[in-house]
Amino acid sequence: MADRLTRITTRGGDTGHSGLADGSRYPKTAPHFAVLGDVDELNCAIGIVVTNLALDHHLRATLIDIQSRLFDLGGAIAMPGTALSLAQDVAVLDAQVAHYSERLGPLANFILPGGSQTGAYMHIARAICRRAERSFWHLMEERPDDYDESLGVFLNRLSDALFVFARSVNTSSPELLWQQKPR
Repeated sequence: MADRLTRITTRGGDTGHSGLADGSRYPKTAPHFAVLGDVDELNCAIGIVVTNLALDHHLRATLIDIQSRLFDLGGAIAMPGTALSLAQDVAVLDAQVAHYSERLGPLANFILPGGSQTGAYMHIARAICRRAERSFWHLMEERPDDYDESLGVFLNRLSDALFVFARSVNTSSPELLWQQKPR
């Protein structure tokens, strides 16, 4: 593979603007960069989960594949007009959610994020994913023709999957149940 990054420090963002892969420049406060930042943060959070899983854990390869899809998504955001669809990946997430949900059984009460350390990290990733999804749909309000809606659907389904994955890694740790404040 050829070197992709020849220079890390470019100084191009020193004025509060940054460039997308297509060469266009926007203020760093533009919705493109909110999505890119949130997706990057999500990928980092999933990376923490991966490092906390055993090398042979059943979710490890799944999460690493998701990290690659998040890179694809970020690449599409950085290159407006890229015809990237994650519809097939949404179907994969749907199947995974169904598979793990069946093994977990019904959820009788709201749960609090936690359980095990890995489960708590998974919940952090889930919350970041929700933010990334909101950022994506905000961008879509401004630039509806630049991106495939399946990118937002992927983030929505991924947050569901991360919730179910958190419950799955917590099967050996008691989940904390929400206790409604007495009236």
